[in-house]
Amino acid sequence: MFSNNNTILKTGDWIKAESPKGELIIGYIESLSLETLEGVVKVTVVTSDNNQTVGKTIPILSKRVKKLPVSNVTNKAQIEFLLDLALSTGGKEWFLALSSELNAMKQLVDGVH
Repeated sequence: MFSNNNTILKTGDWIKAESPKGELIIGYIESLSLETLEGVVKVTVVTSDNNQTVGKTIPILSKRVKKLPVSNVTNKAQIEFLLDLALSTGGKEWFLALSSELNAMKQLVDGVH
């Protein structure tokens, strides 16, 4: 874990960052490293101004990273979107957790009818 502007960064956190070339990056922390005094996070890029980095894991200084707020998923459409994202990024555990949440939601709806 790294502390960054009074925020603790950890593996799996969704972040936004600016690359050394000034490109916007949104992704999640794959791993943390103590390669430098300031710390480096390895980020899997989900979207970016530079399409060539999308899907790649790149090192970014932790001071360039801002943790995104945790979002509560509240409806079926949001879960289905996140399922697609989990599939495209290879997040097996995340996909399984979302699938379980979607199934629980379906069972709740079926129980109401």
